[in-house]
Amino acid sequence: MVKQYSQEELMAVAKDIKLVVFDVDGVLTDSGLYFSDDGREYKKFNSKDGLGLSWLAQTDITVAIITGRTSPIVAERMKALKINHVYQGRMNKLETYHNLLNALQLNHSQAAYVGDDAIDVAIMKECILPITVADAHDSAKSVAKWVTKNKGGHGAGREVCDLLLNAQNKMLDFLESHQ
Repeated sequence: MVKQYSQEELMAVAKDIKLVVFDVDGVLTDSGLYFSDDGREYKKFNSKDGLGLSWLAQTDITVAIITGRTSPIVAERMKALKINHVYQGRMNKLETYHNLLNALQLNHSQAAYVGDDAIDVAIMKECILPITVADAHDSAKSVAKWVTKNKGGHGAGREVCDLLLNAQNKMLDFLESHQ
């Protein structure tokens, strides 16, 4: 098990993040896969997570999605939130992560990743800020430097957004603009 960051270390690392990558199922959703009688898939997203993601997308922090599954619902949700870097059906998430870092001319010391299961561990081992959700699989928790208080799909994404916005002194701007 990796030693988690202290609050002071967490804020110092979060201050320099330029890319945050989120998994979807189990991080931005509750891990549930819901299907209608005719086979259509549904996902439940948390609106507070969405607001946080949309705020981050308005800063110089790039928000990206790398998910192993492919779903039109994810594409629609991310388009609505103005998240431009959406990579679905990526079982080799590490390769996609490396390609994204290269395209953005960033390095591991500028990246955070939020995952919840074994498929996320490879990226979590490379980035400076590996994050997992409260109800994550032990494999993800064993490499995370920070674990959210909330479960996936229940505000964990917003916790991550708030952390980054606060660490980079950008939160007040958004709070003041919505009063």
